[in-house]
Amino acid sequence: MASTDVRTTVTTPTSTGTDIALLVLRIGVGATMIQAGLRKAVDFDTVVGFMEAGGWRLPGLAAFMVTASETLGGIGLVLGVLTPLAATAVIAAMLDAWAVNVSGAAFWSEPFNVPFLVAIGATALLFAGAGAYSVDARVATRIRWSTRIAVILLAVAIVAAVVTWIALNGTNPIHLTTPTG
Repeated sequence: MASTDVRTTVTTPTSTGTDIALLVLRIGVGATMIQAGLRKAVDFDTVVGFMEAGGWRLPGLAAFMVTASETLGGIGLVLGVLTPLAATAVIAAMLDAWAVNVSGAAFWSEPFNVPFLVAIGATALLFAGAGAYSVDARVATRIRWSTRIAVILLAVAIVAAVVTWIALNGTNPIHLTTPTG
């Protein structure tokens, strides 16, 4: 047997530390999304009412979309299953949640709220991947998501959020001054 037939894996402290950091980030962002999604699922009628009161068209559909995105995206992130797709769902949902939060006041009054920070965490996972402690690393070892695919998925998340907002809400969420009336 030639020495090239043997594959040696060397685990360095840096790669182990990075994998642990990705696990912690996945658990933090994913658990936040699971909790948010399950709260909506348990009290779905209230979510529909909130969206209806906020002027959303088809509030039942809008409530279902955000509930499914948060819950399924969160589960995907916690487990590290199809992490780029789970991150894309979370980013799209959080961009719209961020828009809801900033639409009632001047844009800069509270731009860095929880949905914004969760979207940033999901974006980091979109580009970094799930790490070694994930289902992706164990099952989908042949699938490699390139940076180009991550950029495309980020664009998909942004487009999905904007289209959802325009189609189902129809207002401009970003104001330079506090809206009146």
